[in-house]
Amino acid sequence: MLIRYETLADIGAIHDLTSIAFKSTPYSDGTEAEIVRRLRAAGDLTISLVAEEEGEILGHVAFSPVTIDGGHAGWFGLGPISVKPETQRQGIGKALIARGLELLEEMAASGCALIGNPDIYSRAGFSSDGQLRYLDVDRRLVQWIVLRGPAPCGTLQFSAAFEG
Repeated sequence: MLIRYETLADIGAIHDLTSIAFKSTPYSDGTEAEIVRRLRAAGDLTISLVAEEEGEILGHVAFSPVTIDGGHAGWFGLGPISVKPETQRQGIGKALIARGLELLEEMAASGCALIGNPDIYSRAGFSSDGQLRYLDVDRRLVQWIVLRGPAPCGTLQFSAAFEG
């Protein structure tokens, strides 16, 4: 499996993959593929990686700038992340996250935050101490990984692309 940056030729496949990957998830509002498109259009798609095998895109992950209490301070958000349903639970998502975090480290980023299931994302090193908030979301779902500097504390805000 090859993990690489997206190319222009991948955009349609990423859109389709993201739509399919979230189609049957109960927590999805069906906007994930559109969020990726809006991130790209706004210039907020800082890192966009695909997992490819034999020419087929099996997974995609997006990283975009976030603010904490209104300041950027080198923090990024992870998501959406999509893996082709029939290839889930094979380590593709974890590999995409690991590579994205490596690239953020190379950029001297402070860290990365996400909203997600702690049982899943703790395996990739994410955690929550309840000090980072996002809207009215249960604080244990608001997770982060520090790459340099202090742990985040305050109100997390994702790119406007997440708001529609």
